[in-house]
Amino acid sequence: MSHFSTLRTKITEAEILKNSLCDLGITVKNDADVRGYNGQRVRADIVAVLDGEYDLGWSQNSDGTFDLIADLWGVAKKHNQTELINSINQKYAVNKTLAEVKQRGLQNANVKLVLQ
Repeated sequence: MSHFSTLRTKITEAEILKNSLCDLGITVKNDADVRGYNGQRVRADIVAVLDGEYDLGWSQNSDGTFDLIADLWGVAKKHNQTELINSINQKYAVNKTLAEVKQRGLQNANVKLVLQ
């Protein structure tokens, strides 16, 4: 029986996700295995290699969104999974907003993001 869970996300930009993970000091692999319980593995498009024996992975859906795939029980053994996932989502949102601002030709604009 698999220990992996799949969660829908609103993430749509692979490069921004990878940059966000790197910004947080997390090693990123492309098209790699997500490590889970008892050596179980599942393939994902983007993998965040975490300290310990478990990883987070994202696989792209046909609609362009990414699902988060992880053995959440295992991740929680070494990490506060809620804080970890929230910090990834928050960094992704900031980076996506900044990328959209630059795309619209506002490179010299002052952008103030207020996180609540």
